[in-house]
Order: sequence, then structure tokens, then C-alpha cells
Amino acid sequence: MGPDVPLLNDYKQEFFWKRFPQTILGGPRFKLGYCAPPYIYVNQIILFLIPWVFGGVGTVLYQLNILNNCWASVLAAGLMLLAAFIVQGMSVWVRQKNVTVEIFPSENTLADEDEFDFSSCAGPETIKFIIPGKKYLINTVFHSILAGALCGLGTFYLLPNSLMLLYTNTGATFVLFVFGWVTVCIGEYSLIINTAVETATFQPQDTYEINALTRPLYIFLFIAMDLAYRFTVNPTLLQINQIFHIIFVFLPVIWAVGILPPVDALFLWVLEQVLEFGLGGSPMATNLRLLAMFIVSVGVVIATFFIPSTLGVVLFTTGMGFILSLDLSQADTLFRFCCRTTHASLEYPKYFGKRIGWHLGWKEALIYISLLIVTLVEAGLLHFFVRRSATFKISPQTVISYILIVTLVIWKIFQEIQGAYILFGFFRNPLFPKVLRTVRLFEQKRAILMKFGFIQRILLNLISPFAMVAFLSVDTSLQDLHTASLCIGFTRAYRIVWQNTENALLEVVVIAIVRLATVHSSLVWWNSIGTGIQLLMVGIIRDRFFQATSKLKFALTVLVSSWTEKKQRRKSSSVIITLNVILFPVVLTVIGLASALSAPLLPLFTLPVFLVGFPRPSKSWPGSVGAAACVCPDSVYYQHMMHNLANAFSKAFSAGSLGNPSPGSHFLCRFQDRLIWVLVLERGFGYCCISIKGLELQETSCHTAEARRVDEVFEMAFEQEDQAETCLINQHFGNILTPCDVLPVEVYSDARNVLTGIIDTHENLKQLKEDFAKVFIWVLLRYTNKSKSSQNIQDNQPLQQNRTWSDECIVTSVQTESSISPKDSFSINSETFNEWSDGDIFELESIGRKTRISLVKNMIDVQQISTKPIVTSIPGSLESQSLSPDINEEELPKKTPPYGLPAIDKGGKRFMESGNHEIAPLVVFSCPYSSKLKVPENWRSGPFPSLLLQKLLKSFPDEWYSFVLTLMDVVQSDEKSSITFEVKGDKTLREMYAQVVMSCYGIMLGTDSTIPSPNQVFKVYSGDIPWSFGLDWLTQKPELFTLALKAFRYAFKLMFDKASLGPVEDFVELVNYLEEYERDWFIGMMSQSEWQQAILQEKPYLFSLGYDPSLSTYTGRVLSLQEMLLQVGRLNAEAIRGQWANLSWELLYATNDDEERYSIQAHPVLLRNLTVQSADPPLGYPIYSSTSIHVPLF
Repeated sequence: MGPDVPLLNDYKQEFFWKRFPQTILGGPRFKLGYCAPPYIYVNQIILFLIPWVFGGVGTVLYQLNILNNCWASVLAAGLMLLAAFIVQGMSVWVRQKNVTVEIFPSENTLADEDEFDFSSCAGPETIKFIIPGKKYLINTVFHSILAGALCGLGTFYLLPNSLMLLYTNTGATFVLFVFGWVTVCIGEYSLIINTAVETATFQPQDTYEINALTRPLYIFLFIAMDLAYRFTVNPTLLQINQIFHIIFVFLPVIWAVGILPPVDALFLWVLEQVLEFGLGGSPMATNLRLLAMFIVSVGVVIATFFIPSTLGVVLFTTGMGFILSLDLSQADTLFRFCCRTTHASLEYPKYFGKRIGWHLGWKEALIYISLLIVTLVEAGLLHFFVRRSATFKISPQTVISYILIVTLVIWKIFQEIQGAYILFGFFRNPLFPKVLRTVRLFEQKRAILMKFGFIQRILLNLISPFAMVAFLSVDTSLQDLHTASLCIGFTRAYRIVWQNTENALLEVVVIAIVRLATVHSSLVWWNSIGTGIQLLMVGIIRDRFFQATSKLKFALTVLVSSWTEKKQRRKSSSVIITLNVILFPVVLTVIGLASALSAPLLPLFTLPVFLVGFPRPSKSWPGSVGAAACVCPDSVYYQHMMHNLANAFSKAFSAGSLGNPSPGSHFLCRFQDRLIWVLVLERGFGYCCISIKGLELQETSCHTAEARRVDEVFEMAFEQEDQAETCLINQHFGNILTPCDVLPVEVYSDARNVLTGIIDTHENLKQLKEDFAKVFIWVLLRYTNKSKSSQNIQDNQPLQQNRTWSDECIVTSVQTESSISPKDSFSINSETFNEWSDGDIFELESIGRKTRISLVKNMIDVQQISTKPIVTSIPGSLESQSLSPDINEEELPKKTPPYGLPAIDKGGKRFMESGNHEIAPLVVFSCPYSSKLKVPENWRSGPFPSLLLQKLLKSFPDEWYSFVLTLMDVVQSDEKSSITFEVKGDKTLREMYAQVVMSCYGIMLGTDSTIPSPNQVFKVYSGDIPWSFGLDWLTQKPELFTLALKAFRYAFKLMFDKASLGPVEDFVELVNYLEEYERDWFIGMMSQSEWQQAILQEKPYLFSLGYDPSLSTYTGRVLSLQEMLLQVGRLNAEAIRGQWANLSWELLYATNDDEERYSIQAHPVLLRNLTVQSADPPLGYPIYSSTSIHVPLF
């Protein structure tokens, strides 16, 4: 797609220009897109102005001194309440009427989907169109009461006399009165008549009708400020109230551009901001944890206020700050694990055994308790003795300040040199390894950096917290603690020391430097607010400053790349860039406002047109983390590597190579064709919580373009030795991705090969036919030996001596469907395989063949025609259908036996047991131990005539059969060798195996000497065996079919290995190959569910055969589990938040879901397509999304 693709298509543009005026006015629909009667517009205008009319009545009575301001407000509220109930009652009546009396209007198929047929001014369709009504009765009542209160308080807020007292200007009073009432009417209309779709949309669906409360809520907040001023008469509040009245008239514009968040986003954002900056906590991984932690933290502040002694306050805030900074959910997890029942253990996380670094156990709990005791003792002793000693030449706090400054400098230097780039990602780190080929070589070259990483970890996790606790404990402002501000300040200070040590260290050092610089001067106001509030203010400034720098870099990246990237250069680019340069102060103001509100900087359609997005939580999305993903078969690769990747991140965070893992940080990982998105959700002492998302592997053109740029950025940082030596500057500094580190992670390495020259070679295919019989013998003997050993039955039963295997004669009559009557036949239908009871993970593809067969068993003195055989259903096999239930089997006419068969002696007829096995003769083995290796009875009746079977038996590999028998543990005794020799000499056992093996051989590869074609090999490998004589016999035996398919896949893998590595020298090497396949390999198809199970079970190797129809080539895919180097880079968090904010606006408000829209096209600098993918569904489409993962930082 070209750069000038429309931002909105024609239909969406028309839709947008119908919706946007409705958003500005709060709900009235004056632009419908079709012709409507005039009374539709008149009715909406009347309903819009009703609050102003009622408020005007109260205002006039107040101005005439008939009512005071309170009673005038009550009168307006009462009238509005009555009107609200009437309006909502009309809506309820219309809906009930439509339910009880069903109306079938004439349908106009050519009309627009939102067109209504209006019959009258107050008709049901008119009321339904103007007043849609509420979904819940409780909202009908609550919103009506709220509408009355809003009208009454709005009247009180906009009384002309009150406005004159504020501004003493008639013109200003008139303007504020008129436009103020417009604001109130907009809020009332959206609350009680029809809620407008807000540009600031947080939830995809407004299930509980919360959006109707958004505009009234902000009106109430402005009125609350006015009431606070009137009851306190504070000069500061006077100025704030004057400013708020001016902003009040601009609220419709602010609502229209979407700066103010909806109620749910506002609630979560306020909790997060207060918890982080007011109480010293951290954004939490879930909304429930956020609410719980907020309540507990507020409780700590309240308790601190009522503690009488300063020593008690120091000990309490120190202890609670340390405890609340820990991941308390780990204690709950440990408790449930220790107290789990048998049933509960099934629900426990599968990967509990795969612990990631430091987890809470009794040893860890003991260490935490020791740290808590030490910090309590330190804080208590320092505060107690320093307060009583006044004879210090140098203040103890001054000494500690120097220690903290030195600690910060050393820690920052040691942390910076851990990553690939230093100084905000601008210069290359000369100490970072330049060539990364293997894990071992990388770890050797990085050994020195790891030592520095250990030092910075000690400085950060041990020295810094205790030094900061000492700094706070000797502070003089603790003497005047019992004020609300000081309680809040010191509670926050003692907590952030542990909750986010990096930020706390920077804030304390800034305070220390200011005090050292002003030691001979007096900053009265600054010193009067206390150290706790100073730290709080510095913390807010620090956060907003770094946000502003990230937003400014993001804005410059969008602006510059819109011209430098040719594919992003639109016809309007030069105009937009010129306007940004001319209005650069305005752009800086927008960036500053967005930073002050901690809101995303929204680039409209990802163009350099910047708006302030509404404030929202740091994770950006309303739903639970990991609650939804676009799951597909490729998701299993991310699911497998999740815990290994989290473990690698734990080590990298501890070493400091990824920087400060603050909540809201984003990381992008690259390995082969996999792209992993990591988001930090929560941070505390010794831990952080992350979420891992996996992006699609089936790359689109946009995905490929951005993935290629990601590879270039990483190659420039990690893999190009020559350029690394000559270029010390990051050439991709403008990109939102900054390479950080390379992490050794145990993952599946994916290798794909084209099998041209292997699968189509005559010699290889010929060898495949020979190897199949050998491999099948090995598989079959292992199966029978294992099953007989596990069952351990029939060991002591006397052997039957009256029959021999060679005495049995099998005659199979194959007829067409048309030549057999329904009563004498059974049909075979394609079904699905049941899971093999032995736990093997090979299954079959569909076998789409249908036939009808009639089995005739001929024995010496017994003959029976089976009309109702018992056949086990297998996936992809042919399943028998029983006779009609109303036909009695005894009443069926007896058919004349086929020519050449002896007559049936009815008196001597013996019916075999009608179980799950077919009729089979009793056999006699020359060795009594041979019975341990006999095959199941229903496998012994072959499908081929005697002559054809004898021809196949000539190809049976006797030497290999004897060799494999020597490997079987037939019996555990000292005479094992002699017993094995006897078993090898048992001709009956040999003939039994020969017939089973060669029958399957003939069915799968043909009975003649023809070499199979590559297409036939692929079909047999995939389980779609071409129809052949005897296929139905095989597919009716699920376990035998599965074993035969398993043997064929092993034989194909053996052919692949011999073609790649060379021929097999002897039987011992062949057995080693097969044992390795059985132990370490899954050989099957990618489409099987067992493929995914094998990955999750961490099978060392996986092999699959495939076919590429576009190139007409056969491919082999090998997955090998090994430790590989995974490249990690840090993303500009503000760039991600800004693009996600635009995505939310564009899809939820503008409904621009066009798959080829401009804002989803590839942008190699902004990584726009990858960013859209990584968003939470339904707006994004990651194929895997994990829940919150606890990552230790020790």
C-alpha cells in the first residue's frame, strides 16, 4: 500500500462526521444521513434545553429575591427530577409496548441500517429514537436522581450574583452564565436522554452504562471546588475557583478531544497515581491487587497519624514499608501449595517445579525476617541516639548524604556498562562483547561484566536501602511528625526505599545535594514542608521529567520519520511538518500537558498531529492481563519458552543490563522467526511482575518489513564486529527500539530443509522399503515385550498342544458394495482415532476410503461367517456399522459357503467369544517363553491370500529379527542366553511376526517390488494411506495401525539421517538410531495435537514432514531444544502508549477497522504494525499472552 492510502475510507468518513457532532453536544443527533421530519430535531432541542429552563426559573426567583440560593437550587432540582422520571417512564412504556404488541413494519431493503420510520411527533418510533432508555431499572432510577441533583447544583454554581462576586465583570458573568448552562445541558442530556459515544473510550463495551456518568462526574467536581471555596473562603481557593469557572465553559471542547478519562479509567488512574506517588507503592498487576494495596496503604498512613511517639512512628513506618514492598501474593501461593489437598494439587500451576530464581520458601522467609529486624534496629537506634545527642561537629545526615552520592555514582556506572549502549542508548558500550556466536563464548567474554553486575546488585539491594533508612531516621523533621502531610511524606519515603530503590536513591540524592548546596542559606518554605513531602515532590518531578523527555523523543521520531522514510511520505507531510515547526511552542505545551497528566501523547492516525490522550493505568488496557489471545497452533512455542524467558529476564534485571524495570516498561525479544513482547506490570523489593506476549509467526508483508528492521538494529549492536569497532554511535538512535542485551534461553531452534534429492532419490526410496520391515519388527517386539511385561499374565497357564499356527487357513472375500446385501455386510466409514492406550503420541490423518467386506474364517473343524464383527473406532479409519436393530441375526438366511470350502456342521459349530477380538486359532510354541512375545489374537489373521503372503514373506529379514530378539528381556534369570536362543528358534513365533509385519508392509508400501513415489511416501507418513488390498483389515486394528505408522515414520527419519550423515554400518548402529528416536524424538506431523504436547513436555527433538504446494517441494522441519542467544531491546514506553492510545481512539470511536488502513501499515522506525499486534484483544491480536509472572530480582 502507498503512503497516501486514505486515513478513513468514504463510508467511515461519513460515519465519523455524523458521530462527532453528537459527541460535542452530548447526545443529540442532528446529522442523520437521511431525511427526517422536523419534529425530530425540535424534540431533541426541547429536551436539550429543559435543564436550562428549570434552572432559569430558579435563577429568576433568586434574582428577584423571592427565593434564596439554596431554595432556588432545590426548586430546579425537583423540576428536573420530575422531568427525568417522565422521560424515562416514556421510554420504559414504549419498550414494554413493543414487547406486548408485536409490530411488523414494512421493510425497506434499500434504506440505511440506522433509518427509522417516524409516524408522529410522539410516536413509539420517535420516542425510541430520541430516548433509547436504560438497560437496567436501577440505572433508570439512579440516573434520574443524579440528573435532578446536577440541575440543582448547576443552578447554584451559575447564579449571576455569585459569578459577579468572582469576576466583578458583567460581560464575563454573561459569557460564563450562557456557556456554563450549555455545559450543564450537555451533561444532563448524556445522563438522562441519550449517551454520546465518547472519544475517550476505555472499555470496548459499556456493559453497565458507566459512560453516562462521565460528563456529570466532571461537572460535580467543578461544583465541589466552588462549594469548598464558599464554605472556607480561602484566598488560594478563590484563584483556583476562578480558573475552574473558566475551564468549565470549555468542558464540551475538552470532552470532544478526549482529554478527560471515563469513570472507570479515572478511578484506576487515580488509585495508581496516589498509590505510587502519595503512598510510595507501585502500579499493580491486577485491578483487584491495586484496590487492596491502596486500602492497606491508606490504613498505614492513618495508623501513623495516631501513633504518639516519634520512635514508634519510625519503627512502624519502617517495618510496614518493608513488608508492603514485598510480593505478598507469593506467601499466599506458598501457603496454598503447602496446604493443598490431592484435588487442589491438580489445579496448582503446572510449572511450579520450574522455579524462577528466588522464590518464597522458609529460607527466603528467614532472610526477609532478618532484613526486617536489621532495618528496624538500625532505624530505631539511629533515631533514638541522634535525637538525644546534639554534640556533632558534622551532622550525621551530611555524612550519610556523601555516602549516598558516592553509592549512586558507582551504582549507575556499573549498571550502564552492563548493556550494549550507554548514555541513554546513544553511544556503544566498548566493554560489551562484540561478537556473539555461541552461548559459551558470550558468557566467557562477559565474565568481567558479570562481576561488576554483582557489585551493583549489592549496592542497590543492600547498601542503598540501609543508607537511605539511616538518612530518614536522623532527619530533624521527624520531631514535628503529627501533621497529615508529614505522616504521608514519611510513610511514602520509608516504603519507596524498598519498593523502588533506584528511584528512591535518585530522589534522596537530589534532596541531599540541595541541602549541601544551600547549607549557608535558608530556604524557609522548602525546609518547612519536611523531608517526606520534599521527596514526594521530587518523585513527581522526576517521573514527569522522564516522561516528557520520552514523549519529546517520540514526537521528534514521528515528525522526522514522516519525511525521511519514503514510504511514510504523504502529500500532506510537508504541510504538517511546516505547521509543527511554526507551532512548536504549542507542540511543547501539548507534550508538557500530557506529561503533567501522565497521559499518552496521541499521534492522530500516527501522523505528526499530536493530541493529549486521556490518562489511563500504566498497563493501558482495562481487562485482566493474559485474559485473551488469538490462540493458534504456533502459540505453543511461546507457551513453552515463557518460564525459561522469565528466568533469563530475572538474571538480566538483577545484573542491570536491561535498565530499571519500572512498571510500564516494554521490551522486545527476537529469536529466529519469533517476536516476544514483554511488559513490566509491577515492581517491588526483590521482584517484579511481567507479562509475555507472542506475536504471529505467519508474517505479513508489514510484519516482515518491521521484523527486518528489528533484525538490522540487533545485528548492528550484537553481530557486526567490523562496524562495532569503527562506529561508536548508535545509528538507529531514532528508532523506538534500543538494543540492551543478549540472553541465553533454552528454546526450540527451528530448522527447515527442502528434501529435494532425498525423498525423490531411487536408492533412498528403495532403502526405505527395506528399512520399514526392520523398524516395524523392532517396534512390534518392543511393544509386545512391554505389554506382556506390564500385564505379567499367562505365565503359568498350560500351553495348548492341539493346534499350530501353520494349520490356520485365512480366506478373505472382498466384494463391492453393490454385490453384497445389507444383511450380509457392514459398512466402513471414516472416523477419528481414539487415543492409543499405551500412551504413544502418534496418530493418523483421515483415511477417506469406503468399502464393504465379508470375513470368512476357515478352520479344520470350525467355520463361521461373521456378519456383525466388533471393530474399534479409530480417527481417520473405517468404522463398521452394525445391522439394523430390528433384524434378528438368528433369522438371517445362511449363505452357501464359497466354492472350495467344506460344509458347515451345524451340530459341531462352536461360536467364539463375541468380545473385542476377532476369531483366532490357538497356537503352539516350541519354547514356552515365546508366549511372552506373542502378538494379540486379532492381529494374526492376515488380509492376503496364501500365495501373495508367501511372496511377501520372502522379504522378511530373519537375521535382523533374531538380532532384535537378543535385545528383549524375555525373562530375568541366569539362563537368559539359552532361553533367548530357544525363542529365536521358535518357528511359530517367527511365522507369527513375519505374517503381521509383512502384511502391514504390503498394505502400506505395496505387494510388488515397485519403488514408492514421493507422493505415496508423504501420504503414508501423514496417515492418509492410499487404498490397497487389506487396508480395511489394518484400519480396524487401532493399535496395530498406530504401530505400523510409527514404524514408517521412524523408517523415513532413518532414511533422512542416512542421506544426511551416511549409511548405517551394522545392526548395533541401527538399534542406536531407533532407541534415540524412541527416547529423544517426536516424529510426526505439525498438525497433530501430540506435536504441541511434545513441545510442552520438552521432547529434545521433533521432526515433521511437510509439503509446499506453491513450490511443489517436500520439506522437513526439525525442532531441537537447546540454549540459544535471544536478543533483547528496550522500547520507548511513551511511543507504545501513544500508538496504543491512537489505536483505541481509531477503533473504538472512529470504528476504523479497515485491515489496510494507514495506521497499521509497516513503519520500520515506529514499529507500528508490531505495536498494533501486541495490544490486548479485541484491538490487538497476539497469538499468546501470559498472565502476570513473578520474576525475582535477586
